[in-house]
Amino acid sequence: MIHGGMDAFSDLDFVVVVSEDAYPEVLASRTDIARRLGPLLSAFTGEHVGEPRLLICLYGPELLHIDLKFVTMPDLDRLVERPVVLWSRDEAIVEEALDRAEISWPNRDPDWFEARAWIWLHYGAARALRGELFEAIGMLAFFREQVLGPMLHRRAGRPQRGVRRIEAYGLAETRPLAATVARHDVESVKAGLVAATELYLELRADAPPRSAVDGMPQALLRFLGHEAEQAARP
Repeated sequence: MIHGGMDAFSDLDFVVVVSEDAYPEVLASRTDIARRLGPLLSAFTGEHVGEPRLLICLYGPELLHIDLKFVTMPDLDRLVERPVVLWSRDEAIVEEALDRAEISWPNRDPDWFEARAWIWLHYGAARALRGELFEAIGMLAFFREQVLGPMLHRRAGRPQRGVRRIEAYGLAETRPLAATVARHDVESVKAGLVAATELYLELRADAPPRSAVDGMPQALLRFLGHEAEQAARP
């Protein structure tokens, strides 16, 4: 609801605020709590995203994804977005805590992108040239999520949320982004890497880093053989 566009395919994210005294017990029994909410099919904790307080749940048979994040009141002092209070024993106390909270989306700055972009693109290129096409295709997807998608959101003045809802926002750069989606074919993967490079350079110009990496993109394109291919064309 916070980001808008809620539909039949949306996940539900709930933040469950627990008293500090009861927190260890609640955390230990959170799967049982989730099971009491409805027909729970599966659940696991969120260590893979660095959030062990998170319980990721799938309900069914009418499938619904629900995230339950168990926190205490002091945890509300730093948030990435302001939640809507649906129920509380004392709503005023919770709202006051949210009013005091430092709320900011973890957007990346230009130097963060520049420090990583060429390393990740080279990794994808090396895997492609070795013949590890699935690995290279995975790197292209990772690069879209970590770099190109956030930079497209930045251009549109939105929080940098990976590639979430890129199509729904109707951004003009959707077609260049689609050019980075490769088939299981070495030439297709190489073309996807070149397209990712070109789109990164275009988006980088919106907010240039303080210091650009020397020799890029020329060194990467030579590594891919792209410059030689271009020179060979009539």
